[in-house]
Amino acid sequence: MLVKTRGACLFGMDAIGIHVEVNVSMGQGYCIVGLPDTAVKESLHRTEIAIKANGFQMPRTKLVINLAPADIKKTGPAFDLPIAIGILAASDQIVNSSVLTQFLMMGELSLNGAIQPIKGVLAMAIYAKEAGLDGLIIPTQNAAEASLIEGLKVYAFNHLTEVTQFCNHPELFSPFQKNDLDKETAPIIYPEDFAFIKGQFQAKRAIEIAAAGGHNLIMVGPPGAGKTLLAKTSISILPTMSHKETLETSKVYSLIGKLSPTSGLIHTRPYRNPHHSLSAIALVGGGSIPQPGEISMAHNGVLFLDELPEFSRAAIEILRQPMEAGFVTISRSRQTVEFPSRFMLFASMNPCPCGYFNHPQKACICSPSVVRKYLHKISGPLLDRIDLQIEVVPVSYEELTNHAKIENSVTIRERVQKARTIQLKRFIQGSGIITNAQMQSSELKNWAKLDDASAKLLKMAMEQFHLSARAYDRIIKVARTIADLEGSKDIQNQHISESIQYRMLDRAAWGQAY
Repeated sequence: MLVKTRGACLFGMDAIGIHVEVNVSMGQGYCIVGLPDTAVKESLHRTEIAIKANGFQMPRTKLVINLAPADIKKTGPAFDLPIAIGILAASDQIVNSSVLTQFLMMGELSLNGAIQPIKGVLAMAIYAKEAGLDGLIIPTQNAAEASLIEGLKVYAFNHLTEVTQFCNHPELFSPFQKNDLDKETAPIIYPEDFAFIKGQFQAKRAIEIAAAGGHNLIMVGPPGAGKTLLAKTSISILPTMSHKETLETSKVYSLIGKLSPTSGLIHTRPYRNPHHSLSAIALVGGGSIPQPGEISMAHNGVLFLDELPEFSRAAIEILRQPMEAGFVTISRSRQTVEFPSRFMLFASMNPCPCGYFNHPQKACICSPSVVRKYLHKISGPLLDRIDLQIEVVPVSYEELTNHAKIENSVTIRERVQKARTIQLKRFIQGSGIITNAQMQSSELKNWAKLDDASAKLLKMAMEQFHLSARAYDRIIKVARTIADLEGSKDIQNQHISESIQYRMLDRAAWGQAY
């Protein structure tokens, strides 16, 4: 007897429907075909023990399981449940086979029949809704995640026997009801706040501009100046994510199994701070079965690379294309997938190996050649893609002990949100552009025109500092953001002037001051 059940496999950020065809006929032997990986091939052993452990009969005749379409690689243990149900239906131990084609079911089976949680349920739920299926049958631990997709019935179970009862008598079961205390509207509380940071007014201003326009930023300064704290606090002034951004970010974390089963969608912009020992694959994603990397986990948020020169050259240079495109393409012999990577790059570095080059009080012990070699670990093309380049100076004792009231993150975030709202209205007809940092040549021409005085000032900076065409565009983009923060319709001379000041590594002869 031939029976078909519905499953899904993950392909990049999306789920693809899979028909699990189970045929029981005369003969001997079990086999799975349809390009399964090792975990899927082992499914027969798990399902056989689980079926027998719960009082069902495993067919003693020929059993062939086909995963169609057969040209797509099937990975992971999540096919255990549709395979087990298909076997029971094909051997007439489940009588109501109509349920099998109306619901998408996925889950990993333990040897006693318990259903274990799986990865990528959010993408599977989106596919099930788009495919017009009646609902989803998944492990209980994944129910809250799947219920985030409105208009989709979700049935959650803990054991194989519960699924068989549902298949025989679906009218006796009710779909999972989400019990959510309106977490989406609850205020987000951040552990760090700009009100706790003494001094560093220029750095705070630069971070506010970066947050308002989605710009990349690098901070150069001695140890203990506060670079890491500033980057960590930056997440507290970023604007609230839209529903689209929330869904995109949550899909990434669901794909790698890091979406919390209790908290629902991710409403806080991600902040990723990987160690400098990570590999290029860990940073951008990849592997034999392509998985998202740190840049995709930072999608719609901040990727902070502390001590940038300590990262391997191969790892940081590979960032150049994703920073421009907003996505990363992973190519393998059998498949090519894309993962989103629209992140803000925040980086920090010391000015030299000892950390005290150009320090106002402490002397640097590094030779000029050592300083140059250290700074040249960061290539010009990568620095060119970083809009804001600032120097973070040590905080004085007077600033540390000053008890004057400091502007908090809530106040700054309100200004950032107003600037982002201006940009959303500006690019409402654009092709996916939501921030000034994403503007292309056509948008710059329409929305970032310079008057004569501003153009003259920028020309002088270009000639004096030998700036590239990319740096020219980025200075204008930053100036457009500064104007938005002030509510100015046009870019003015002071906006260009301030924007030029944030090209510190271009205008300062770092490593050549001896």
